[in-house]
Amino acid sequence: MLKIIAFTLLVVFPVFSFEVKKIEDPVRKNEPKLVSSKVETVVENLWDNIRADHKSLKKEVLLLAYEGYLKMVSEGMLEEGKPLTIIDFDLPSSEERLWVIDIQNQGMEYVSLVAHGRNSGGLHAEKFSNVPESYMSSLGFYLTGETYFGKHGKSLRLDGMEEGVNDNARLRAIVMHAADYAEASFVKRHGRLGRSLGCPALPDDEFEDIIDLIKDKSCLFIHASEKEYLNQSAFIGNLSAG
Repeated sequence: MLKIIAFTLLVVFPVFSFEVKKIEDPVRKNEPKLVSSKVETVVENLWDNIRADHKSLKKEVLLLAYEGYLKMVSEGMLEEGKPLTIIDFDLPSSEERLWVIDIQNQGMEYVSLVAHGRNSGGLHAEKFSNVPESYMSSLGFYLTGETYFGKHGKSLRLDGMEEGVNDNARLRAIVMHAADYAEASFVKRHGRLGRSLGCPALPDDEFEDIIDLIKDKSCLFIHASEKEYLNQSAFIGNLSAG
């Protein structure tokens, strides 16, 4: 009798199996590709314009820098067209490793030596910190702030945009300033630049022109091939998406 009732229920009320499929938003699906395409197109054009004269700037570093630049623009942190400044601490301090790029005109504005923090390393910067009084450099994306006159003369304040990476920059008084130990003559005598307390210190030559150009909320990217930073940064890492 129970078998007959069960059979009847199955006939009258059959069991259906539904497969729920996620419908992807075509706009969202294509966003990473669109961003990636814009980054790669701009960088290719820029690379063609500058690579012959600036071979020490690596294309992959430029890609990361511009990807982060666009992220800052998209989040309303940065006005598009502002200059992009890159420091590559993979290079030794004896080489020019700071570049100021004119995004609007797709060209190079300035190239310079730049010193790193004294506890980051000797010829090469190898260790980085966001901790006050560590006297190390910090990686990542920054917005430039206002200029002021301090013990190093005219200087440029920096605001770190990455929590736990460089967001203590203002608290640590990490600023861009000129220093005699950042001059080419220092390299000739010692084989490397002198070191700062964590600030990106520049030679006096053209220093004021550089900070006057990049002050007031332009993008600064300080790079090094450090896996922990590259894996955790919220500003980069989307080029392979999509």
